[in-house]
Amino acid sequence: MSTGSSDRVSFRAHLERFPLAVKGALVLRAADGIPHQVAFRRAVVNELSGALSLQLGLDEVVQDVGPTKDLFVPFEIPAADLASGWYRLECAVLIDGVPETVWPGEAFLVPWPRASNRRGSVEVGAAVEADHGKVRIERVECATDRVQVTYESSERATMLLATAARTLASLDHEHDAETGRGTLTAYPLMRIEDRLTIEIRGARDPIEVVLES
Repeated sequence: MSTGSSDRVSFRAHLERFPLAVKGALVLRAADGIPHQVAFRRAVVNELSGALSLQLGLDEVVQDVGPTKDLFVPFEIPAADLASGWYRLECAVLIDGVPETVWPGEAFLVPWPRASNRRGSVEVGAAVEADHGKVRIERVECATDRVQVTYESSERATMLLATAARTLASLDHEHDAETGRGTLTAYPLMRIEDRLTIEIRGARDPIEVVLES
């Protein structure tokens, strides 16, 4: 379970995958010790590349939420409606009449077919001058559910990953100012994609990474 983003009401999400559906519940509790009324205006699950958004069927649901007991709001998503990808819940709510948007839970994965994605790593060792100085790309690591680009830079670098056919949606980006090491995590590469383009803001040219066939 993971925490939502409202100061007045805690929103968590519990999900379980079954062969025919993803079943879950939003778990609500007053976070400030005061009862609140929560009205769902819109509740969706978004595929993080922007390709798909599915309604959870909670529109117009109104709940009284107390500070001492969890309130469970169940939902179900047919598995047939979920293409391979990373997904995140998003809820537009009214808390005591005041609109807020919350994102309960972490992103969850609907796996790609076995052997369809690229695996392995490539040592890059290429550097460019960018907005905040030199950015050195160290390594590209490919896994079945993500690709990770590790780099060195005195500041967090703004990067875009792309193949010949598409831009890879970003999943996470971490940078440690003390060590200068950063990691950008994005959607995985397909096995048929043999070249990754890394565009870095402020750099004159992108870095092209050729992947093993």
